[in-house]
Amino acid sequence: MPGSERQNSMFEKSRGYIQEGNPFSVTSCGRRRNDGSPLHKLRKTTRGKGRHFLHADEGAGMTEAGRKAYKRENPGSKLSAPVTGKVKPGSKEAKRRKSFCARSKSWTSERGKAARRRWKC
Repeated sequence: MPGSERQNSMFEKSRGYIQEGNPFSVTSCGRRRNDGSPLHKLRKTTRGKGRHFLHADEGAGMTEAGRKAYKRENPGSKLSAPVTGKVKPGSKEAKRRKSFCARSKSWTSERGKAARRRWKC
């Protein structure tokens, strides 16, 4: 600090701005460390009341309640339901299905295969 000891002793020592209740830790330089993990984790359950995911027998993927919970925890997300019905060729939904099917071509697990069946890939 600039100034003499006498000048500096007139002011209280400050630790800087301390933010209460912030879930991220502070690094040595004072920055917040965000490891990219969400603040609240969505319960990944496929059985029982309040489940957010469908079991592989039911076609895998998220339930409507699961999508709503995810959107509540991640405002601004554009998560939408799978394209399961008949669609007009060239429509936005048809393009979305085509994109998903191309992306998920290599999925070989039970859940992956179930999800592809649900999307009619």
